[in-house]
Amino acid sequence: MKKNFQKKTKIVIFTGYSCNNNCRFCINSNKREFVEKTTEEIIREIYLAKKKKANIIEIIGGESTIRPDYTQLVSVAKKIGIKEVLSATNGRIFSDFSAAKKIIDSGINGLIFSVHGHNSKTHDYLTRSKGSFNELIKGIENLKKLGFRSINGNTTVVKQNMRFLPRIAELYAKYKIRNVEYIFVDPTYGGAYDDFKKLVPKISKASVYMRKAIDIGLDNGYDQWKVRYVPLCYFKGYEKHISEINERILFFTEHWAPDFKNTDALASRQIISRKKTNRCKGCSRYNACEGIWTEYIKRYGDSELKPE
Repeated sequence: MKKNFQKKTKIVIFTGYSCNNNCRFCINSNKREFVEKTTEEIIREIYLAKKKKANIIEIIGGESTIRPDYTQLVSVAKKIGIKEVLSATNGRIFSDFSAAKKIIDSGINGLIFSVHGHNSKTHDYLTRSKGSFNELIKGIENLKKLGFRSINGNTTVVKQNMRFLPRIAELYAKYKIRNVEYIFVDPTYGGAYDDFKKLVPKISKASVYMRKAIDIGLDNGYDQWKVRYVPLCYFKGYEKHISEINERILFFTEHWAPDFKNTDALASRQIISRKKTNRCKGCSRYNACEGIWTEYIKRYGDSELKPE
């Protein structure tokens, strides 16, 4: 690492939890009735983020792009000098070419498309929104036509899509998506907590397909495809593709939501929602690993963990 390297400050601003999808596994599925932040509240937070010398702001929901003031929020952040403004999105709004152009013209630096299936059958089943897959794909194609290249991807890994991860990887490769995360579903709250057995796969099974997906990325020349929220014992040789390891090196991350403010997302995750068990002691990857979801241990136990 370079001597003068400094971590970037990344502040994730949740605008609220309204969404035009209704994903079965969504961690915020029980928060839909929360009142959205007002435009004024979010602009105040953007200025506060600037005061805290944030290098990156990520504007998310719910689905932040469906807000009438979304482009205004992006424009304000860029106008006051935030270097990178990003958004995670279900991508549906970008199927409207004029809306896509308006968002790009507002100055957005990067978009992370959530792709949960390789076709409409799987994706739409998980989003519970008919047509959402076709709109997402049309959105990617519209952005390509507009010359926007900073398109990233993320896929939440659940029982219903884990076997299709290689097919999803092929889809990402087809559209030349250079940065992708395969995210092992978070069952701490929300949909995956409420319907755990139906949605949450065993890590021993899901990891097989997650590794295959990373391999497809590497075969296509994409070395920035990663996995998130996994125990390292299932990813020997893939250490460069673990999001949390990279996150610890690169970022200080804060989350500002309508119902909470987390000033150290990494530390709180290790304290509250992920754990290592006695079985992990002595493992050569102990210090680098965050373990697995606490709720996973409660429901499935730790017998799958295999320290080395």
